[in-house]
Amino acid sequence: MAENNVQIEASWKQALAAEFEKPYFKSLKAFLQSEKEAGHIIFPPGNLIFNAFECTPFERVKVVIIGQDPYHGPGQAHGLSFSVPDGVPPPPSLGNIYKEIHQDLGLPIPKTGNLTPWAHQGVLLLNAMLTVRANAPASHQNKGWEQFTDAAIHRLNEQCSGLVFMLWGAYAKKKGAFIDTTKHLVLASSHPSPLSAHTGWYGNHQFSKANAWLKEKGLGEVNWGI
Repeated sequence: MAENNVQIEASWKQALAAEFEKPYFKSLKAFLQSEKEAGHIIFPPGNLIFNAFECTPFERVKVVIIGQDPYHGPGQAHGLSFSVPDGVPPPPSLGNIYKEIHQDLGLPIPKTGNLTPWAHQGVLLLNAMLTVRANAPASHQNKGWEQFTDAAIHRLNEQCSGLVFMLWGAYAKKKGAFIDTTKHLVLASSHPSPLSAHTGWYGNHQFSKANAWLKEKGLGEVNWGI
């Protein structure tokens, strides 16, 4: 596939056009092709690799939630950080996200783990790496995806104002360290994983804080219910 034929939503394709021509992106594509030729199963499916961008066009982004790796189990990953398709039980981290939303905003805990409704409201659910080999977490680390998703965050940081960046855990905090806090709201906390949720995740009130900020900026609040 030629670089100019990357299947990604039009506004993001324009914002990230320079990335598709860079050596790292060509190397990334070659790596993914080699994985396929070796018979490895890659998650998410090819048509969902850029799903976060498809669901949340550049000009509609209000909130950015940074994840790390796609889910590596069958049927879980669909291109949105922390999200799983309908019919798949919410993973533990997402369950803790729902608990905090319930405590913060009083919303009922959803039965579905599909966060597509958030994405359609302007919540960019962006993993640092957009693919993973089945049953092999972090198997596509340091192959180029991190540079690509850094570029996406840089474009938002530079070209937009008034966005909310939610940085959960050390990895996300490091990835978002360059965000201009004079233009944007950065909400950092521990990760919602069961391993760290009790060290600063619960009670962070990030969802009400995000909505208060968005309302003040005239960007419209997010309905965090599903």
